[in-house]
This record gives sequence, structure tokens and C-alpha cells, in this order.
Amino acid sequence: MKLPTVAAISLSLGLSATVATETGPITVTRAGSQPSSAGPEQNFTGSVRVDSRFQAVAPARVGGGIVTFEPGARTAWHTHPLGQTLIVTAGVGRVQKWGEAVQEIRPGDTVWIPPGVKHWHGAAPSTGMSHIAISESLDGKSVDWMEKVSKEQYGQ
Repeated sequence: MKLPTVAAISLSLGLSATVATETGPITVTRAGSQPSSAGPEQNFTGSVRVDSRFQAVAPARVGGGIVTFEPGARTAWHTHPLGQTLIVTAGVGRVQKWGEAVQEIRPGDTVWIPPGVKHWHGAAPSTGMSHIAISESLDGKSVDWMEKVSKEQYGQ
């Protein structure tokens, strides 16, 4: 006995089905094919290296990279319109939400920063830290940079 297919069941129930269409080839970006860049002085304190790994092509809007902070280095205060995920891969770091205590982060930790939350992240005073940073763009913008984190706010 032949069983009806999902499409036939869907049609008989009045359900619609969406079929994916081909939009282009799979893209492989080879390791080492994209240059590293220094974190811009207006957005970072200390020595920071940014290795952009991917930026989605519309209609997708997610992008990500690996950010490496030398000891004491950190971002300025900033927000993300659709939030940000950090995955700590090496070292010891810090993250802080405006008005709250500094939190220590370590390899294997995943940090979720909700949309619009003012925060900063970076390395501990005597240990560097690397993380994968993933965020989405809204109307072409993934971050709003603000003032630098003071030594007092950093806890140094």
C-alpha cells in the first residue's frame, strides 16, 4: 500500500507548503584569506585585534568575528540594536552592563547581551582574552558606540 506524500496531505488539508529555491552557491572563505585589523582607538582601550569572519548577505543580517584583547584592553560602552552573543575561547575577560557589577568570563562561557543594553567587554587586567562576537544588523547597523570605559569603571 502506497502512503500519501506530505505534499498530498498538505493539499488535502488546505495547508500551503513553502519550497526553498536556489539563490546561489555555497561560499567557503578560507582561513587566512581576510586580514586582521586593529580595534579602532575611538572604540577600544588598549591593544585589540579584530578578525572579521563573516558578514551575511541580505536578506540575512548576522555577522561575526573573533576579537582578541591584550591584558587590560576593552571596548568602549556600546549597544546592539538586536543584541549580541559572545563565546569566550581563550583567557580571562570581563563584561559589564551599565549600572551593574563587572562579571568575569572564561573559555566556554557564552554571554548574551540583549538588544539596546549598554555594556562593555574586554580582557582582565593581567590576562588577555579572545571571544567570538556575533550580532545582527538592523537597517544596516549592528552597533552604537558610546564613551570609553574609565579606569574606575573597569576596576583597575
